[in-house]
Amino acid sequence: MISDGARGRAGLNYGWRVTATPPRPRRRPGAPGRDEPGQGPAGAARRAGAVAGIAGRVAGRAPRGRAADALLAAAVLVATVTMSEAAVKPGDRHLWPGGLALIVVAAVALAWRRRHPVAVLVVAVVVPPLYYPLGYPDGPVAIVLWLALFNAAVECRLAVSLGAVIVVNAGFLAAASARGKGEDPDAVTDARSVASLSLGLLITVAIGQYVRGRRALAEAAERRAAAAERDREAEARRRAVAERLRIARELHDVLAHQISLINVQAGAALHRRDDPGRAYAALEAIKAASKETLRELRGILGVLRQVDAEEPDGPGAAEGPVAPPPSLARVGELLDQTAAAGPVVRRAGDLPEPGSPGTAALSDLPAPVGLAGYRIVQEALTNAVRHSGAAAVTVEVRVFPGEVIVRVDDDGAGPATHPPHPASPEDAGRTADTGHAVGAEGGSGLRGMRERAASVGGELTAGPGPAGGFRVWARLPLDSAEPRFLGEKGERGEMGGLGEREEKA
Repeated sequence: MISDGARGRAGLNYGWRVTATPPRPRRRPGAPGRDEPGQGPAGAARRAGAVAGIAGRVAGRAPRGRAADALLAAAVLVATVTMSEAAVKPGDRHLWPGGLALIVVAAVALAWRRRHPVAVLVVAVVVPPLYYPLGYPDGPVAIVLWLALFNAAVECRLAVSLGAVIVVNAGFLAAASARGKGEDPDAVTDARSVASLSLGLLITVAIGQYVRGRRALAEAAERRAAAAERDREAEARRRAVAERLRIARELHDVLAHQISLINVQAGAALHRRDDPGRAYAALEAIKAASKETLRELRGILGVLRQVDAEEPDGPGAAEGPVAPPPSLARVGELLDQTAAAGPVVRRAGDLPEPGSPGTAALSDLPAPVGLAGYRIVQEALTNAVRHSGAAAVTVEVRVFPGEVIVRVDDDGAGPATHPPHPASPEDAGRTADTGHAVGAEGGSGLRGMRERAASVGGELTAGPGPAGGFRVWARLPLDSAEPRFLGEKGERGEMGGLGEREEKA
């Protein structure tokens, strides 16, 4: 039979004041946005390193957490056994074997508190009611309940920990009720113990929920930081790709036009070597075209070497000023070079005649629009010289309120059917593996012109002209419209409905 003193000890031991240091907030392995260290460009290296550190800590936290749990279980086991042995009184049951087995089960269960918090809580709720009523020595066996309850409040939903509090209180209330029959003075003590126990358990749950909330906030902040880093890296990659495409367009437009003129003039000089005057004129044209090519290449390389104004001492800061990009105000130079290559070049619209000053309408265009228009005219002239076999080319540029219209017509057969002019008799008739004449470049010219127009929110069409030949027509808005990419068919404009032929330049 169990003595009243033993039952009294049960109530008092559940009310032990236990100070548990909240465990360091941990993060669940595999939580979204944490397993990818940032590997962005140099400008984001510091932020990427921080995210990488977070991911590294998360990767190594699980083994360290299990080791900490094992150490906690061992410490609780040693402390409980030692203090229980020290608290032995006459009449207490010997701790071995039943009491020691209960202590071992309760303490060792803490080693699985992170992986199985509910199971550990169940063990912690069951063991003390079995230990104390059996008359074993007083000891801090109830500490397991406090630790398991705190852990459940951190790891699980609030309902789990509150359910445990209700079960524990119900057990003590039942015990107090059973002892309160009659005039037992210990009944008052039991009631007070239950009230103290309830308050202590609820405070433990509240602290655990606070830690749980702080952990959730920290994890959400880290996920947002990792997502922001991924977004920055994606944006940096997108900008790098866009910059490579822009440089590729610039190089194509510069080299394709000027090298085409040099190729044609070199072939003409070879054919006219018996006519020194005309051969000399061809060589002069080659010199002018090569000089212009070098000038534009220097401009492109200068842009690549530019550094931010915030880094005046950085690499390339001592370079000379970068030449301004070409614009429609300089289209006359393109037309003169093309005319020197053989075709008759006619000007229309706002384009000045040779030797006349440029119009203010062309000089005052926004730089992106002026550059896009210049490159479109340049590529259209390249196609006319190299691929269409045109004898005459008409270039028209008109500035309207809110937009610029660019039109280039030639009387050739179009870029799809005519090979480029051979640079030498040996090149004549020689074809590449594709069956097209030497010099065909696979059709990047029309695509590049469309991209130029789309970069300023405009549109471009290319195809057979209404009177034969080939026409390139573009509309470039001046109101900084949102850039958009055009489809392969159905463009609006003067040539709506015309089929488009694939370019070989």
